[in-house]
Amino acid sequence: MSIIKSKIRTIPDYPKPGIMFRDITSLLIDPEGLTLTIGTFVNRYQNSGITKVAGIEARGFIFGAALAFQLGVGFVPIRKKGKLPGLTVSQEYELEYGTDKIEIHKDAISKGDKILIMDDLVATGGTLGAAIQLVQKLDGEVFEAGVIVDLPDLGGSKKIEDDFKVKVYSICSFEGH
Repeated sequence: MSIIKSKIRTIPDYPKPGIMFRDITSLLIDPEGLTLTIGTFVNRYQNSGITKVAGIEARGFIFGAALAFQLGVGFVPIRKKGKLPGLTVSQEYELEYGTDKIEIHKDAISKGDKILIMDDLVATGGTLGAAIQLVQKLDGEVFEAGVIVDLPDLGGSKKIEDDFKVKVYSICSFEGH
């Protein structure tokens, strides 16, 4: 959607030279942009049978929780290691230089739950892939992954669809890095 895309600012050379950072905070502070974004997701998922929305820390929380509220379903936070107080399961994933882990509460998802995973952006697909694995460890069914921005040149959406057989829905995409 071109209106939403136009409200996402690009910050050159952040966090390092050659990177074009797609900053959604400009979308968040814009009432029209935020409303259109949440509305786009609501229209897509309102009759899908989703039982919970899982949001990846931190920006996935913003859109995931708002969407869960609008759909009348539960919200599941997927957090960085050590941030959840209860019993958790974790999944390691690759970063550009090393690895990291994300976690979910063991009781957050029940067998047969139909889960939508939300994040702001898909780049290489590492975090999104780890989130899918977490949901599957708890016997949940991943319905789809929803993001605002896809960076197709980095291959994350294709990796998720090829390796995990999960469709990635994005509202807009930006070419390049």
